[in-house]
Amino acid sequence: MKALFSGLLLGLAAVATPVAAAPAKLTMYYPISVGGPLTQVIDNMIKGFEAENPDVDVEAVYAGNYDDTRIRALSALKSGQPAQLSVLFSIDAYDLIEQDLIVPFEDVATSEDDRKWLDSFYPALMANGKIDGKTWGVPFQRSTIVMYYNKDMFREAGLDPEQPPRTWDELVSAARKLTKDGRWGLMVPTTGYAYWMFQCFAIENGKELMSADGTRTYFTDPAVVEALAFWRSLSADKKVSPEGAIEWGTLRQAFTQGQTAIMWHTTGNLTAVKKEAKFDFGVAMLPANKQPGSPTGGGNFYLFKQSTPEERAAALKLIKYMTAPERAAQWSIATGYVGVSPASYETDALKQYGKEFPQAVVARDQLKVAISEFSTYETGRVREALNNAVQAAVVGSKTPQAALEEAQAIADRLLKPYQKN
Repeated sequence: MKALFSGLLLGLAAVATPVAAAPAKLTMYYPISVGGPLTQVIDNMIKGFEAENPDVDVEAVYAGNYDDTRIRALSALKSGQPAQLSVLFSIDAYDLIEQDLIVPFEDVATSEDDRKWLDSFYPALMANGKIDGKTWGVPFQRSTIVMYYNKDMFREAGLDPEQPPRTWDELVSAARKLTKDGRWGLMVPTTGYAYWMFQCFAIENGKELMSADGTRTYFTDPAVVEALAFWRSLSADKKVSPEGAIEWGTLRQAFTQGQTAIMWHTTGNLTAVKKEAKFDFGVAMLPANKQPGSPTGGGNFYLFKQSTPEERAAALKLIKYMTAPERAAQWSIATGYVGVSPASYETDALKQYGKEFPQAVVARDQLKVAISEFSTYETGRVREALNNAVQAAVVGSKTPQAALEEAQAIADRLLKPYQKN
């Protein structure tokens, strides 16, 4: 009887002893499409989050560029491997929704504090992630395209280094003075993200390339054709830019090595340029023709549907941590990407950095005239058609009109099922 009683007590004790809950495990895929050892910055953010949240275990997987990351993350989901969140192109939202792979943040971010957080980002950076009244993507590594220019070369050419070109005419005039043997006045990349760079010319000429609902494109609009013809003319007629392809991945080095006086590139390369340039350089908003403007770019956080409610809650906690003003400021300083919220520019770190290095706030100021990055239904195939058209026109294998007519015909065919009238 005594033994039975003792056994009963032991059994009750076992029942009463709390069992520590296993930590929530998260797998996050992310890309890096600019220069610098940025995986270390991400790793340090993850360590900070885990220190504050010991009940969450995060595996952050660097997966290459944006396309590589999308392929790897979606392959993991299709093969049954766990992945709860990822940083992917902000323009991937339509495709991810169509494939039923993501959930809107409103399904998870339900508290008043969560809703305030969703309202805390720059509206221009939220535009690509908001579809049909719901938030499908939240800004993380976001950018605009800016104009980098070599102030020393400006001085040498008799140009005012504090007055960069503000119009297309001024750009061509300056580039002519800056072009000489072994150096070009201007380089704009034609590979990698040709559609994105072309958006700059189109919006500066007064026309957006797609409708707000992602169901139509306007590639053959006269203003769009004119914009592409102007880009082509920089090499073909004005001789201020090299013939042939200009590589996205090596243009930064071409600029810092003195092969071009001006380049258009993502602000996400700003910190790498700062480290590599051995000369005085400036950063300016892109020049206008009919109006100023640049598309936004870069990556958003997405929440994958194949996850438990507990995992989604933990993923939301991680995303809120990584987009908090202090981390957004840290990421902006480390990279050059735009701080994703006004509050990030109110942190002591970014306020001080902006005073010491005013080039760091140009992309933020350009958000006032920024537009959504090119995104439609069937984004991948429509974007590929536009990329091919732009590249063909800029290198001279097709006329701008013919190239854009071909791209428009492809877009019309792909988008027709999504058009309501």
